[in-house]
Amino acid sequence: MKRRNFIKATSLTGVGLATGATLSACKDSEKEKALPIKTPEVTAPLVIATWNVKNATQKAWEVIQTGGSALDAVEQGCMVEEADETGQSVGKGGLPDRDGHVTLDACIMDKHGNCGSVVFLEHVVHAVSVARKVMEDTPHVMLAGKGAEQFAYEIGFPKENLLTEASKKAWEEWKVKSEYKPIINIENHDTIGMLAIDKNGDLSGACTTSGLAYKMHGRVGDSPIIGSGLFVDNEIGACVATGLGEEVVKTVGSFLVVELMRQGKSPQEACEEAIRRIVSKPNSNFKDFQVGYIAVNKQGETGSYAIHKGFSMTKFQKDRNENLEATHYINE
Repeated sequence: MKRRNFIKATSLTGVGLATGATLSACKDSEKEKALPIKTPEVTAPLVIATWNVKNATQKAWEVIQTGGSALDAVEQGCMVEEADETGQSVGKGGLPDRDGHVTLDACIMDKHGNCGSVVFLEHVVHAVSVARKVMEDTPHVMLAGKGAEQFAYEIGFPKENLLTEASKKAWEEWKVKSEYKPIINIENHDTIGMLAIDKNGDLSGACTTSGLAYKMHGRVGDSPIIGSGLFVDNEIGACVATGLGEEVVKTVGSFLVVELMRQGKSPQEACEEAIRRIVSKPNSNFKDFQVGYIAVNKQGETGSYAIHKGFSMTKFQKDRNENLEATHYINE
């Protein structure tokens, strides 16, 4: 058989085989369509938060149980910590910057992907609530400094002195040497991030902080930055970060975790991979700082992971409010 005729004959045979295979595939496809599709069960409602903040998760849980949305829950849960003067890491009583100013950062994100943020906010306790108002009452996502403060006063938030006597004393003691040396899991305990799934299966998240103690005046970390400190995708899941914000920003950490879940990773696997991205950077001094992530997917599965030991997640699910030690990269 000549080469041209051989090619022609095999081409026709190939068409026949392909047609038969296509018909067979169509029949198989029809059979598959007839099978019932199993949707993973959503374990809701659910509230998780960074660190040991049972009072905050308790409040968020109560909001959901009385018919509130996940958005209401994360806002009111974070407000508990913002009002706690003893915390020294969030809201009133937060440790100041090196010039003695308590400056707050916060953000919030709802099930539709809407978000609001305030950065470098002074004299207003509930930064998370101002962030929600930015989201709902303005065409913007972020307000900063004096502009955020002015906006807060205009919509009814009172002006308060956020520097308590305890935090002022700590600042004055720090000024003796004026050395900035972050202490892992103490100094870096600077944030409360909270995620919730309500009874409708919808997700929301919030994050609020007074930032790193004795930071440079004007410093802003990851907490109020959508995609870094917090990200919510109602189809996939949500993540929030804590720790040294500069390192989270460099990898757009929370967005990364959610995208990894979109690719099929569990919340735990996604948190672990996000930490690996940080520690694997060239010349990373990760032994000297802490970063931690918590995450939840649409089905209510959760994960938490950090660089160092000491980070924890508070979880309220099925009427049980518990603090869970996170696994960590360094196992020394």
